[in-house]
Amino acid sequence: MKNLIYVLEDDRDVARIISRTLNSHGFAIEEFHALAEFNRAIEEKHPDIALIDLGLPDGDGLSVVADVLRRKCIASIIVTGRGNLTDRVVGLELGADDYIVKPFEARELLARVRALMRRLKTPCSGLKPKTEGKVAEFAGWVADFPACTLTDSDGKSLELSAAETELLRIFVDAAGRVLSRSQLLDVQKSEMEPFDRSIDARVSRLRRKLRDNVQSPKIIRTVYGAGYVFAADVKWRER
Repeated sequence: MKNLIYVLEDDRDVARIISRTLNSHGFAIEEFHALAEFNRAIEEKHPDIALIDLGLPDGDGLSVVADVLRRKCIASIIVTGRGNLTDRVVGLELGADDYIVKPFEARELLARVRALMRRLKTPCSGLKPKTEGKVAEFAGWVADFPACTLTDSDGKSLELSAAETELLRIFVDAAGRVLSRSQLLDVQKSEMEPFDRSIDARVSRLRRKLRDNVQSPKIIRTVYGAGYVFAADVKWRER
């Protein structure tokens, strides 16, 4: 079965280029030129990846990433003409998995989509997932990876985006092991044009979800000059 990609892009010429490029390499594509039709479709069927333009005639692409895709735990790539650093960081902070700036080369688009698809299928190169059919307990939290949720000791649940879930899974599976930024970039970004600060932004966002002290984190510690280490003890149990 072909991997399904939704393309939300109001410029029909750009949408056609994206669709032609990805379809010719074995992906199933559905195009949407307005937010309303995209929202209707995603309620009926979830894609593997959604490519989202930020400037839409009937809404804001960032809200799609933050409110729709994040809630449904659907991976996303922002495709937009807004190429400054602030827009990139905001998009990643809101839960996007990658960012492509227009105009782009077809081969870059294909490489990034393929890289994200690999990351969705393989949690981390060299790290064997322990999470199949289980939840992880650590520092008063329960992480349910298939459900993309965190539950605190009071029973209050928080939703995680696909990117946050993947990053937490990697840390928990490698608890006690220092992970370099380059290792995290292998699964959190494509190999092309690595945006190193994106890892720091995602770790910061995950720390906030975990209520990990920013000045002196106890769960995800920074190892200066080396990367990050998940320092909490982890216990596993069946879902």
